[in-house]
Amino acid sequence: MRRADTASRIIAAPAHAIYQALVDGEALVTWLPPDTMTGELLEFEPRPGGPFRMVLRYAEGGHGKTTDDTDMMNAEFAELVPDQRVVWLVTFKSDDLAFAGTMRMVWDLEPAAEGTRVIILAEDVPEGINKEDHDAGLRSSLANLARFVGDRS
Repeated sequence: MRRADTASRIIAAPAHAIYQALVDGEALVTWLPPDTMTGELLEFEPRPGGPFRMVLRYAEGGHGKTTDDTDMMNAEFAELVPDQRVVWLVTFKSDDLAFAGTMRMVWDLEPAAEGTRVIILAEDVPEGINKEDHDAGLRSSLANLARFVGDRS
């Protein structure tokens, strides 16, 4: 098994609102891209085995996996447990073998006194993805998600 990266955050919102933000394509494209990126949804079918394709574009100075400034993400919904868990199987379109393979991304939603703890676990992270950049990207997506669902903390 390759590297696993994780990040978590307590978001002052109910699990249902967070789950809906994970399974609504229009919502996802607004909060998922880290602060230095924008997203374009190409395909999105939130059901087990359903496809999820997105292009992520770097604002400036990015090092894309697909082109100099883009990452083409091809994913499949592997598991959907309403208000509890979403699992994606993610591959990146790239000629660089350092980005090859399938990364499993698990989004767990757990009750917390202040709302919901959102835990992201990325397993089998391709070696070409810099750990520090990935950790920052995961934290940025969580902060964006918190703002999207109305957490003002």
